[in-house]
Amino acid sequence: MAEAGIEPSVGRRGDSYDNAPAETINGLYKTDLIHRRAPWKTRQSVELAPLEWVARYNHHRLMEPLGHIPPADAEANYYRQLGNAAEVPALT
Repeated sequence: MAEAGIEPSVGRRGDSYDNAPAETINGLYKTDLIHRRAPWKTRQSVELAPLEWVARYNHHRLMEPLGHIPPADAEANYYRQLGNAAEVPALT
């Protein structure tokens, strides 16, 4: 990677804490999808299932820390608030 000028997307050597959020999602994914539907009957079902899972996770799954709304709605609300804040004139 260094020869190609690519920076690794991990933290310091021996520090695995920056990888913890990704591992949490991987654990949810494996528990919620892979293990519950096993054994898989076709290759196509294995290829399409993650797309369906991600869509459900982001657009339909209600998240308590977000006020019982899906992550996609929380993100849309966030950017809407940013847009509204940019339109408010600054106080001088």
